[in-house]
Amino acid sequence: MRVAIETYGCTMNQADSDIIRAYLSENFTMSSVEDADVVVINSCGVIDFTERKIIRRILELKNAGKRVVLAGCLTRISKQALELADSAISPDNLEKVVDAVRSAFDGGVHFLEWSNADKSCLQKLRNEGAIAIVSISEGCLGHCSFCATKFARGKLRSFSLSGILQEVENAVKLGFREIQLTSQDTGCYGLDKGDFMLPKLLEEISLIDGDFRVRVGMMNPQHARAQLDRLLNAFGSEKIYKFLHIPVQSGDNKVLEDMRRDHTVEDFLEVVDAFRNNFEITLATDIIVGFPTETEESFWKTYDLVQEVKPDIVNITRFSKRKGTPAEKLKEIPGWIVKERSRKLTELCVRIGLENNRKFLGREVKVLVTSPGKRFMLARTDSYRAVITTGELGEFKMVRIGSCRHNYLLDEKLHRYACAQTV
Repeated sequence: MRVAIETYGCTMNQADSDIIRAYLSENFTMSSVEDADVVVINSCGVIDFTERKIIRRILELKNAGKRVVLAGCLTRISKQALELADSAISPDNLEKVVDAVRSAFDGGVHFLEWSNADKSCLQKLRNEGAIAIVSISEGCLGHCSFCATKFARGKLRSFSLSGILQEVENAVKLGFREIQLTSQDTGCYGLDKGDFMLPKLLEEISLIDGDFRVRVGMMNPQHARAQLDRLLNAFGSEKIYKFLHIPVQSGDNKVLEDMRRDHTVEDFLEVVDAFRNNFEITLATDIIVGFPTETEESFWKTYDLVQEVKPDIVNITRFSKRKGTPAEKLKEIPGWIVKERSRKLTELCVRIGLENNRKFLGREVKVLVTSPGKRFMLARTDSYRAVITTGELGEFKMVRIGSCRHNYLLDEKLHRYACAQTV
């Protein structure tokens, strides 16, 4: 039997697909989607648009005569997607994917019961490259009024520190040079076991032999603030990217309260200021535009906050009503208003990104080559800033920055090459 995987959504889903791939490859022939008898769709349910896209994809595959096994968040979020699939496995039942695939030809089965599986101890088969994604926990401690992901992932379940360390060590020995630690909120790692454990985890990872870098995934402001000094100490290691992904979501505390975010704008600013006082960081944040209680004044508070903080990366999402969430009951803002606010904020973020990147022109920086592009290679500075360059995957090298765009820097040699091509 020939089986393929399609993965949608976040790095956690990508890490789950590495587990799914390991189990499938031991029992079936892995193939392209076009040649597959069964396609495992590792789904994302963060917004309505993505859900509809995946449902259309399931229908396309079934119309092409293929069996579909649904994995990922939609197994517990979308009744329609679940009914269309031939079998299903929830995010915490990945080791049952072989049975799900086999049963897809015989009436199907749904493995949706809650499990406390420690994914750090499950086998993985990663795609070739320089990047290994390592999940450190599943679920969260939040209760955001707009989010349906908790329906799929549940409450926080931190994976064992020893298991994560072993997984990282194995990945480094296999040649992976960038380790991406992921979860719904890396900042609360360990709290279900009694204490913040992310700083200790980073310190222990830093002791692993090898030349590699660690990217710490998203952490919420309130959890970063609660362990700020310990985090700053842990980030002092040269093996930890000076990259901070801390979502503020809105610049208005009233909206944050309506979102049930459990943090304030001031919490966000305190963490950002502390990191910037200690490191040259790349700052990423997330913003939801058009939350139902976002007034015109609320939006401009968000706009002003972005203008003040000048983050390097801003993930802007227009509010998407998710079934079963408290925010579903709120009256939505007209689409044209949300679209216009999103446009204004995007234009600001592009200007800020360009302004931030221009500060690197002429500088020589050390980078790690992490992934191939269409013509050249993508590399990362020690603060995880993107650089377009040449080189081999996994190579550390020095480059001089010759030009930039709002979202990346360009190696001086490639800048000269590009200029020569236009003469």
